[in-house]
Amino acid sequence: MQPAVMLLVTDLFAKPLTVNRATLATLTALAATAATGVPAAQASCRFLMPLGGGGNPVVSKRIGPDRLVGRTNWNTDFIVDRNFRSYRFFFTSASTERASFPVSGFMVFTDGSNLQVINETPTFEPGTGRMFGPFQAVPGKRTRLMNFRVGSSSAPAAIGFSYRISVQGCD
Repeated sequence: MQPAVMLLVTDLFAKPLTVNRATLATLTALAATAATGVPAAQASCRFLMPLGGGGNPVVSKRIGPDRLVGRTNWNTDFIVDRNFRSYRFFFTSASTERASFPVSGFMVFTDGSNLQVINETPTFEPGTGRMFGPFQAVPGKRTRLMNFRVGSSSAPAAIGFSYRISVQGCD
């Protein structure tokens, strides 16, 4: 039998309430959900690291122009170092004015194929953002990268807007 954990609950009589570990875990999960708005089942997520990043899982960028020669800075890859059940993309506008951002997200698999999971051009006020997903892992495929693409030659008005992005893998 597991030892009881004492949890003081203030009521009219200020009596201590004895709670077992399973009940305490449930109460903690409910409190976390109430405080953050994120269900406890989603609490087992961790940030993926960007490919070539400096150890920070959050990438800050400014949308650059399309190029005739060379590469744009639109794509950011996040390394998937193990299997997860689902993935979440996070985007926050870092611009000083309201802006529309062409956003695409892809799951890239070890067999070289990919699956587009985001293709939108949302508009954000400064400092606001959004979570995209969760997107379930594809059965029978091993995810190798999560690709976040912000920018498009069909939306040149987005050039110069700043943003922050990150990706989480969830069990």
